[in-house]
Amino acid sequence: MVTENTVTIEDAKLVLRNFAGVEKTFNKAGERNFGVLLDSDIAERMAADGWVIKWFKVKEEGDEPQAWLQVKLHYGGRKPPTVVMISSRGRTHVGEDTAQILDWVDIATCDLIIRPYVWSVNGNSGVKAYVKSIFITIEEDELERKYADVEEASPNNGRFGYEDEE
Repeated sequence: MVTENTVTIEDAKLVLRNFAGVEKTFNKAGERNFGVLLDSDIAERMAADGWVIKWFKVKEEGDEPQAWLQVKLHYGGRKPPTVVMISSRGRTHVGEDTAQILDWVDIATCDLIIRPYVWSVNGNSGVKAYVKSIFITIEEDELERKYADVEEASPNNGRFGYEDEE
């Protein structure tokens, strides 16, 4: 759904997660991003509007190609994105220094709002996608749920290290 120059995707499926901004073959160091899978009809409409839509190669004959959109997570600029992780303990706002945790969590559901950035360089132009808001509900196992109410202690408070006792 597109409203006021944004795109809202509920129950989004995320792929190629790099919330940490790790340098990889197709990623510069510090660039935080992920892919979101799109239905073909939505992908074609977005492509017609200038969004840079990519397609995964078909693995088996008869399969349909899968469309996806790279979405960047950028904390600088005019207003930082709203990034929230939801668990049985409640909502946790995720900042630039903790965003890498989202690379490793099991995602139950994800809702996000993408804001466009229209670019033009050397006669080429398009629309890049940036996170405006993202809410990720994590899938917890039975032990995480069982011990969710246990207060977290720091190693120093619990005296977990070996210290000289007098």
